[in-house]
Amino acid sequence: MSMSKKLGAEFIGTFWLVLGGCGSAVLAAAFPDVGIGLLGVSLAFGLTVLTMAFAIGHISGCHLNPAVSVGLMIGGRFPAGELLPYVVAQVLGGLAGGGILFVIASGQAGFDVTAGFASNGYGEHSPGGYTLMSALVTEVVMTFMFLIIILGATDKRAPAGLAPIAIGLGLTLIHLISIPVTNTSVNPARSTGVALFQGSWAISQLWMFWVAPIVGAALAGLVYNWLGSDD
Repeated sequence: MSMSKKLGAEFIGTFWLVLGGCGSAVLAAAFPDVGIGLLGVSLAFGLTVLTMAFAIGHISGCHLNPAVSVGLMIGGRFPAGELLPYVVAQVLGGLAGGGILFVIASGQAGFDVTAGFASNGYGEHSPGGYTLMSALVTEVVMTFMFLIIILGATDKRAPAGLAPIAIGLGLTLIHLISIPVTNTSVNPARSTGVALFQGSWAISQLWMFWVAPIVGAALAGLVYNWLGSDD
């Protein structure tokens, strides 16, 4: 598969993740009388990954996430030379998703992007008021577990064809746990895709949602190298 097709797939997949996941939070989570709530938002994020894994997994591997690309690289599943182009495609796809969501959401009277726009945050910008330390631990651990799920489910010894289901449900569970703490990132491209539209505090706190997921993913890559070895 050519690099241009891989990058196109990553762009489209990350676009769908941000539009579908963050879109459910912005447009549907608290919609009068029929809001989908935190459970619905968690499921929406899981479904974006599950659907794209089936749609583009055979083209690009369906990373949709710079932290996933880093974890797979360290785990020996992804060439280092492709990391930067993948990250660029993912971030651009996330920004495109955030842009389309902004256009849709701004069509409602009274829309205020500064209210949050599904951005990730800590301290006073955490949905539950959790501290930076709580947010940091949450994002590292949740991303670590996400990569363990990905690396294990895509191992050649795992049941064939079921990886997208395990990964999608894994991301759903991660959101069920951590939305109250950080609004759940585990994905720098997802965080960037809405933070640049929200502006102000979301941009100033964005660093944490790059650092913590990448650290968690890198640790998972190292751990799975040991855990999954035949020694």
